[in-house]
Amino acid sequence: MSQKSGPPPIVFILLFLGLIGGGYWWFFMRNPAPIVNNSPTVTPGAFPLPGTVASGTTVKIDGSTSMVTINQSLKNGFEKQFPGTKVEAVANGTDKGIQALLAGKVEIAAASRPLTAQEQSQGLKDVIVTQDAIALMVGTANPFKQGLTSSQISDIFLGKINNWSAVGGPSATMRVINRPAISGTHQGFKELVLKGANFGTTPNIRTLPRDATTPLIQALGTDGIGYATFAQVANQTQARVLSVDGLTPDASNYPYQRSLYYVYKDPASAGVQALLGYATSPQGQQALTLGN
Repeated sequence: MSQKSGPPPIVFILLFLGLIGGGYWWFFMRNPAPIVNNSPTVTPGAFPLPGTVASGTTVKIDGSTSMVTINQSLKNGFEKQFPGTKVEAVANGTDKGIQALLAGKVEIAAASRPLTAQEQSQGLKDVIVTQDAIALMVGTANPFKQGLTSSQISDIFLGKINNWSAVGGPSATMRVINRPAISGTHQGFKELVLKGANFGTTPNIRTLPRDATTPLIQALGTDGIGYATFAQVANQTQARVLSVDGLTPDASNYPYQRSLYYVYKDPASAGVQALLGYATSPQGQQALTLGN
């Protein structure tokens, strides 16, 4: 009488492999490792770095006064890398730059705030060029030598604090020098510092008629306080930057950081694509580092 034979060896091999696969899924795939989002400081891949740019290409820029140094650095680098090209840049403020772009007077608007939904609906798009910090500053002759807290700064620009003695300084009226509402830095400060609240309207708060940093610094005197993009005041001899919550604007965890943008009208011209490709490339970012 013949004895029944068992399952062929291949069956056991398949069962063994199935158990291994199931165990791998149970331990590793059921709870996959979280994806870490390492956000870049610029918008990559919006446009590639061009190999060549046609001689005679001209790109006009208007916009944020905070981006004057950035515009100049990119202009110098772009024109050097692509001989025969020209970048013409002026700075009349973010809002005016966007208006000039929509009117066809320039090809790029330099903006120190994100686009609004209405601006996006008009065919505008932006790319992040670099990161920036908004610095608080006083005149170098101001006797106040301390830093401020985020809460104190908010109260100062809301009009709740109007004397230096309230923050540990001498008993003297605190003059607040504000930028006009057309300024992207004004809008950025409003969101970052005041959390969207309106600036105060107390008599000690003065709003400048023009968005420019030099007149603001000149207006500080011995009792004024104002704000500007850090790149414009880092090496100033007439103004002193204040720490915020013990942090200086060059600290990685400084609280008042923002992105700076180049805005264009879709579809972008060849010249705009070339400049934006350069601005967001390693070469362009190096030009910004060297320029600052």
